[in-house]
Amino acid sequence: MRNEDIVLDGAKVFWRTLLPRLKAERGLLGLSVVLAFLAALAGIHPLAVLPFWIVLVAAILNRGAPPVQTAPASVGAAVETKADPLAPLLDALDMPVLVVAADETVVFQNAAAEKAFGTIPQDSYLSARVRSPGILDMVRETIATGKVNQIEHAERLPSEAVYVVRVAPVDIGSDVSGRRIFLLTYRDISQARRIDRMRSDFVANASHELRTPLASLRGFIETLQGPARDDRKAQEKFFGIMHEQVTRMSRLVDDLLSLSRLELKSHIAPDDAVDLGPLLGHVRDSLAPLAGELDVTIALEVPETPVFVQGDRDELVEVFENLIENACKYGQEGKQVDVRLTGGNGHQAEVTVTDHGPGIPAEHVPRITERFYRVNVEASRSKKGTGLGLAIVKHILTRHRARLLIHSEVGKGTVFKVRF
Repeated sequence: MRNEDIVLDGAKVFWRTLLPRLKAERGLLGLSVVLAFLAALAGIHPLAVLPFWIVLVAAILNRGAPPVQTAPASVGAAVETKADPLAPLLDALDMPVLVVAADETVVFQNAAAEKAFGTIPQDSYLSARVRSPGILDMVRETIATGKVNQIEHAERLPSEAVYVVRVAPVDIGSDVSGRRIFLLTYRDISQARRIDRMRSDFVANASHELRTPLASLRGFIETLQGPARDDRKAQEKFFGIMHEQVTRMSRLVDDLLSLSRLELKSHIAPDDAVDLGPLLGHVRDSLAPLAGELDVTIALEVPETPVFVQGDRDELVEVFENLIENACKYGQEGKQVDVRLTGGNGHQAEVTVTDHGPGIPAEHVPRITERFYRVNVEASRSKKGTGLGLAIVKHILTRHRARLLIHSEVGKGTVFKVRF
C-alpha cells in the first residue's frame, strides 16, 4: 500500500470519528464561535486563540468515549500467538498450570496455580517464584532439548504436599515475537502418598503385634520340648501363658478382619431402625462379668420413650462394647462408668460414656482413634488391648454418619460422646 493511500485512509477514519462528535456538541461549538467573534471585536489576533480551539477539539473527541479497558491476561495475549482459547481451558483445570516462555519468564498462570502459589506477576522470572533447583533444572533442560520431563516434588509450607511436576513444549504455531512456550503442570499426589504411608505403617504395626506373641509361643514350645519336658508344674504355667498369647492373636486377627469389612462397605449407610435403649441394656449385661472382676459399676440411664436411629444392630453393639469396656479397663480406679442416652421424639440421639479414671493427656486425644495408637503401650497390652478398638469404633460411626467426640482431663476422667 502506498504512503498516500495510508494517509488518505487515516484522514477518512478521523473525519468519520470527528463529525458525529461535532454534531453532538453543537451548543458548545456555537458558544465557541460567539467567543471568537467577541475576541475579534476586542482586537485579539486569531492565532492567540488557536490553543483554545485545539483543546476544544480534543475535549470533543474524548467526551463520551468509552473508558479504556485492560484485557484480562491470557496465554494468547501474553505470548502474542493464536493461543487465546487456551486461557479459559487452563483456568478450568483443577491442577496448577504455569505457562513459561523460552526466556524462563512466567507469561500465564491458571486459577488453580494462583490459589496454590499466589499471584505471579506476568513476565516475572520463574526462578524468582519457584525455589526448587530440581524444577528449574528440569524446565531449562526442556527449553534446551524440547523433550518432556517430570519429577516428584514435595512442599513443606504452608502444608505438606507432594506433586508430580511436568514440563512440556506447546506447539501453537508461530507468533509475532518468535517466542516458544512451555506448559508447567503440578499434579497433586499428596493423598496417594498419605495412603501409601498409612498402608506401610499398618503392615509394620500388624507385623509387630503378631511377632510378639509368636515369639513367646516359640520360646515356650522350645522350653517344653527341652528343659521343662518332665516338669509338670512348669508345663501348666507355660500352657496358660501360651493360651493367652493365642487368644491375643485371635483377637488381633478378628479386629483386622472387622476393619477390612468396614472399609469395603463404608460408603453404604445402614437403613435398619435400631432402638438404642434395649441395645445399651444388652451391652451392659454382657459386660457385667468383666465389670465385676474390675470392681467397676456400670450405671445406665435411658429415657422412657424409644430412641431409634438408622443403623446396623451388631455394629452398634460392637461400638458400645468397645467404648464401655475401655471405660471399665482404663477408668478402673474411678469405680464407676456412667452411660447416658438422650434424644428421641424428633431430637438428636446421643450416647455418652463417662469414666472417672486418670484421663488422657491432651496431646494424645486427637490420635487415639488411629490404628495401633496407644497412650501407654504397656498398660494397653496388660489389659489385653489390640490397639484397634477405637479405630473400629470410628469406622463404624463413619458408616452410620455419626460422630465420635472425645473430651478428657488428666485426673478427672474421659467422656466419649456418640452423636447421631
